[in-house]
Amino acid sequence: MPPPADIVKVAIEWPGAYPKLMEIDQKKPLSAIIKEVCDGWSLPNHEYFALQHADSSNFYITEKNRNEIKNGTILRLTKSPAQNAQQLHERIQSSSMDAKLEALKDLASLSRDVTFAQEFINLDGISLLTQMVESGTERYQKLQKIMKPCFGDMLSFTLTAFVELMDHGIVSWDTFSVAFIKKIASFVNKSAIDISILQRSLAILESMVLNSHDLYQKVAQEITIGQLIPHLQGSDQEIQTYTIAVINALFLKAPDDRRQEMANILAQKQLRSIILTHVIRAQRAINNEMAHQLYVLQVLTFNLLEDRMMTKMDPQDQAQRDIIFELRRIAFDAESEPNNSSGSMEKRKSMYTRDYKKLGFINHVNPAMDFTQTPPGMLALDNMLYFAKHHQDAYIRIVLENSSREDKHECPFGRSSIELTKMLCEILKVGELPSETCNDFHPMFFTHDRSFEEFFCICIQLLNKTWKEMRATSEDFNKVMQVVKEQVMRALTTKPSSLDQFKSKLQNLSYTEILKIRQSERMNQEDFQSRPILELKEKIQPEILELIKQQRLNRLVEGTCFRKLNARRRQDKFWYCRLSPNHKVLHYGDLEESPQGEVPHDSLQDKLPVADIKAVVTGKDCPHMKEKGALKQNKEVLELAFSILYDSNCQLNFIAPDKHEYCIWTDGLNALLGKDMMSDLTRNDLDTLLSMEIKLRLLDLENIQIPDAPPPIPKEPSNYDFVYDCN
Repeated sequence: MPPPADIVKVAIEWPGAYPKLMEIDQKKPLSAIIKEVCDGWSLPNHEYFALQHADSSNFYITEKNRNEIKNGTILRLTKSPAQNAQQLHERIQSSSMDAKLEALKDLASLSRDVTFAQEFINLDGISLLTQMVESGTERYQKLQKIMKPCFGDMLSFTLTAFVELMDHGIVSWDTFSVAFIKKIASFVNKSAIDISILQRSLAILESMVLNSHDLYQKVAQEITIGQLIPHLQGSDQEIQTYTIAVINALFLKAPDDRRQEMANILAQKQLRSIILTHVIRAQRAINNEMAHQLYVLQVLTFNLLEDRMMTKMDPQDQAQRDIIFELRRIAFDAESEPNNSSGSMEKRKSMYTRDYKKLGFINHVNPAMDFTQTPPGMLALDNMLYFAKHHQDAYIRIVLENSSREDKHECPFGRSSIELTKMLCEILKVGELPSETCNDFHPMFFTHDRSFEEFFCICIQLLNKTWKEMRATSEDFNKVMQVVKEQVMRALTTKPSSLDQFKSKLQNLSYTEILKIRQSERMNQEDFQSRPILELKEKIQPEILELIKQQRLNRLVEGTCFRKLNARRRQDKFWYCRLSPNHKVLHYGDLEESPQGEVPHDSLQDKLPVADIKAVVTGKDCPHMKEKGALKQNKEVLELAFSILYDSNCQLNFIAPDKHEYCIWTDGLNALLGKDMMSDLTRNDLDTLLSMEIKLRLLDLENIQIPDAPPPIPKEPSNYDFVYDCN
């Protein structure tokens, strides 16, 4: 007979004694269980004790998290969080350097636990740590020369404990003094400082900027871009990542009127070229967190274009009209006409109208009206002027080429530029905030100070080339734009390392090549509609679905590393989950770092029987997506979230590393529960495999017309004399 669901069998350790095996009744109060354990070892004052996990996490067991205890869990009897917090509060104020160092080391480790953190914060522990950072460093300044390693470790553990305590979101960031900010900033501004101190100082500054508007202003006064740049020129990628994160935070929180000014400072300090040289082109792989920070910087840089993108042209503004005159002048190099007679004015107006028509504007009389639509607004005109000035030969060639064609075959430069600018803004998502999970940065945008304008210049030449290849007319304008978008998107997916490489990728993606790709994809996705083929599809579909199901379950057996995302992204913890080979149990557990390869079952402490799973929910229905917080509301995170519901009010929460893993896991879990696999990945796999299987089966029928209806059955013969018995 199986044990009751509320009974959990565990082992409990106590230093100097043999571990105890006991059954915990989850219905009993936790204090009663602790008293029972203490009585077994004859320990008085059970209220001074608590239970915690004996693994590397050392997290305390509380009434809130006790349901996470599983059969076979090893627990440890230890001092209660309140007792531990009180003792550590006293120990870190010890006059002995060694005792103080040991206490700070313990504090840095224990502060990861929210139960302990709450108790330590209740003792005004955060204030004590900030005082130690503000004044304690001077106290030990004299000792620094003779005890430098000890001093560095002490400060490092102090800052680590501070970061861990603040991560729990119990204390507001607005409570810190200018003196504390100055001290943290001084660690970042020092040329020679311990790596761990620098790392934590940068993390603190980033959190200050992101979590408090007042602190942003104070940090911005203390830290300059020039002081951060040297940290990017080192070889430690983690320090480089934290440095770019601080720059991104300052950029993100800067008022709208300060962002362009900050961008100008970044350009003056050559941030882009330093990142290109020391990060992107360094002889080492870029990790996920660095890729994310580069993506954020890329998005924030392009978002500077939003103001121009959403600004309509004022037809009465002479300065703006002068830009259009300049475009005309560069293209046609018209000599200035005398304007002292009404006849010459009429002649000049007529000439301008003719030239504006050649330039491809929709409104020939007043081209300014073409730029009143937002997006792309004035950004399109900026791009056109940049192209005309910096790629003058190409600009003149395109305009003159089209002005010499028949009206219906000309590629209108003005209209094309406006629509192309709008399309490029959509592709690069100009104006949208960066995603919390995306790592999609493009190295080529870090190779030029005016990368968006250069991107436009390459694409407008591509558009003109594609127009000629398609022999398009004005009626085909939208078709041409669709082909150009496909060419650009396909080239971007290859992640070219430079703008020249991007240009060469586009050269290989001519209109003819796009047609071949489309034809190939159409053939691969061809949907045979004749009845015999549909019947064959219906017959082999269950076989294909079973194949997909087995692949999904095999992937679950291999397992996946998931991240525990929190408000401060780089303090992520990893955990691993995998299905047992017999498909009956999910094994999972925390990891110190992202694993290289498969994680064995025996290293994963926690188990969840598949039979106990009640349901699998996704997106907004997940319990961890219903919590408050900016991160939880992020659309991309919502799309990757799913939860396993089991027992009563228990859940295992996931945030998949990407959409592919999300589909694999939701499909696999639904397959385990006997439900249909409904993901986009399953639909695509089913279409691909069905198409391949049908083509294989029809190979022998090549060039044979398959009738819509089966051939008629012949009439029965008049006699069966031709039948004979073989026996």
